[in-house]
Amino acid sequence: MKKLLFILSMLFVTSVPLIAQEDTDEPAGNEKIRDKMNEFIQKRLQLSKEESNKFSPVFLQYFKEWRQTLRENRGDKLILQQKIVELRLRYRTQFREVLGEHRGNQVFRHQDVFIQGLKDLRNDRLRNNPARPPRRPVNNL
Repeated sequence: MKKLLFILSMLFVTSVPLIAQEDTDEPAGNEKIRDKMNEFIQKRLQLSKEESNKFSPVFLQYFKEWRQTLRENRGDKLILQQKIVELRLRYRTQFREVLGEHRGNQVFRHQDVFIQGLKDLRNDRLRNNPARPPRRPVNNL
């Protein structure tokens, strides 16, 4: 009886933190990247306060769907590209409604510039990290 009571109490104690954890779609790092990307695009497009207030909710929804598309289609690069193009076409009309024709089309270009900047920053950090073991050359046969 004591063993059963002990096992049940241990299960209860270990399950409470699991229930208490917040159920979010995005890890904290993705939220930071999302917010920085949103800010970067708004600066590049030189949005007014009013435009910015209209743009942010649309962009945040786009970003959420974009991340989900990346996660779901990691295995097949061609399908991933197709899904991203479909997503961009769907959101292009929404961005155009908020920002106008020209700036609505530029959102995705600025997103690509931001992502390339992140990749460059990551590569620079990896290259300049003395604790990292040297890379083996890749055989390109």
